[in-house]
Amino acid sequence: MRLITVGAAQLGPIARYETRDKVVERLISLLHQASDRGCDLVVFPELALTTFFPRWYFPDDSPELLAYFETEMPSAETQPLFDEAKRLGIGFHLGYAELTPDGHRFNTAILVERDGTLVAKYRKVHIPGHEEHEPQRPFQHLERRYFEESSEGFSVWRAFGGVMGIALCNDRRWPETYRVMGLQGVEMIFIGYNTPLFYAPDPTQDPLQAFHNHLVMQAGAYQNGTWVVGVAKGGTEEGVESLAHSAVIAPSGQIVAQAVTDGDELITAQCDLDWCSHYKNTLFNFDRYRRPETYQLIGQQKGVIPPL
Repeated sequence: MRLITVGAAQLGPIARYETRDKVVERLISLLHQASDRGCDLVVFPELALTTFFPRWYFPDDSPELLAYFETEMPSAETQPLFDEAKRLGIGFHLGYAELTPDGHRFNTAILVERDGTLVAKYRKVHIPGHEEHEPQRPFQHLERRYFEESSEGFSVWRAFGGVMGIALCNDRRWPETYRVMGLQGVEMIFIGYNTPLFYAPDPTQDPLQAFHNHLVMQAGAYQNGTWVVGVAKGGTEEGVESLAHSAVIAPSGQIVAQAVTDGDELITAQCDLDWCSHYKNTLFNFDRYRRPETYQLIGQQKGVIPPL
């Protein structure tokens, strides 16, 4: 068995003007809980250092908007998290807003090993929401205004004794996300998310948010024989109610641990990476059963084109 004890560190709301220092204190508190429970790795959510700022419209040069972005990682404010994790011998996954030296903005996550080594950086591929100010909405979802779509795709990395992958929020809804990593032998995927319970384009989906959240991650886990760790920033943040329901999902598609609150909460699971082989080498033996020559449309066409 190749065992890894993972902690899914769900966060409750982060206020609009809550400082990085205060947020990092909360992250370190969860890190200490993880240490007490013997975790090898802690997974923090998407945009874990700030409030979910795409719910407001800002001009591109707004000082408040720019203040939500990290220009270096670690920064002076986040260095204590890195230092404490290394001292405790725990790795972590952290989502944040990245501003590159040449002015590009990405929704980003990093993976850090137990010795403090930076293993991976991932930039979100599937950016949801809208680009322009829509004041008729009760709140905005301006991710497409503030973040670029990454063209780097989905990679995997060897770390923590296995093959690890990263996705963020809306990425979890797309089967291609899991399949591309599955074809690279992924054994555990980390997915941080911020998901409002109200969906303006189609409110009939609102009561199904928790169902859909688990549905896509469980299907991705099962169909690719991989663990999936989905971690939320939930609760009512700046008047917007958001989904919690953080979960650790086995390669069987079963949920083995789930958050029971919508606030700061650590859930843990001991995960056997060898469990992945039960699915990768049998029902989902890609080398034996896949027929990529029949799937060409997936890589060639973007939108839906019905037959005439």
